[in-house]
Amino acid sequence: MITQKTNFLFHSIIQLFWPAVCINCNKNINETENNLCKDCWNELIVCTGSDYCTRCGKDASIAGMIDGTCPDCQGKEIFFDGIARAGIYAHSLQNMILAFKNGKTELDFALGFLADSALQGSRFYGDIDFFVPVPLHWTRRLRRGYNQSKIIAGKLKHPTAKINTDLVRIRKTKMQPTMPSPAARTKNVAGAFAIRYRHNLSDKNICLIDDIKTTGATLNECARILIEAGANKVFALVLAVAGQKI
Repeated sequence: MITQKTNFLFHSIIQLFWPAVCINCNKNINETENNLCKDCWNELIVCTGSDYCTRCGKDASIAGMIDGTCPDCQGKEIFFDGIARAGIYAHSLQNMILAFKNGKTELDFALGFLADSALQGSRFYGDIDFFVPVPLHWTRRLRRGYNQSKIIAGKLKHPTAKINTDLVRIRKTKMQPTMPSPAARTKNVAGAFAIRYRHNLSDKNICLIDDIKTTGATLNECARILIEAGANKVFALVLAVAGQKI
């Protein structure tokens, strides 16, 4: 039988030879710090603490809303019905997302927790039938080895909603960050997505899952295709919204 003293000694030896490190910046940490150092936790709090427009995801004060949307949304064609975000694309959250997309899949625990927290606090949590990860083209999926959006979708907790992969990317596009303007981003993803043949999404409420929203061109195109396929409503959940001041 392992006594409390023996267990403490065992963990002390492990900590001596294999000290715990922050999964984001690799600083040494205590086991009680939940995988992130204090600096990274503090930066995450800053990144995830502000109010935002639930229509587009950009920073906005509640007092500045007009008919439930921020001034930046006015006059824009947005096909998804609402968005929830974990935070803004800066500091620790930005570093974690970039590392996650480039092979550091052990960050799925922390990023999944942030995404699930955003989902739980969203206005559309109770309306979702399917989680639909924004798909990668098969060549990019093969090169990376995984779709980061699908991994995040797998970390979400919901009593009934299931992951659905009927949305596919049928055309290889250039990386969105290389596009020089919002118009170029929209053109880049136009016609890049489709629904699998004979798969039915009629009258379903969909929640798109992605890592980053910048202009929203990718989410908008995905939402448009889903609506054309008969979806009742389309929402979006992202880890971070880029282009925000901090």
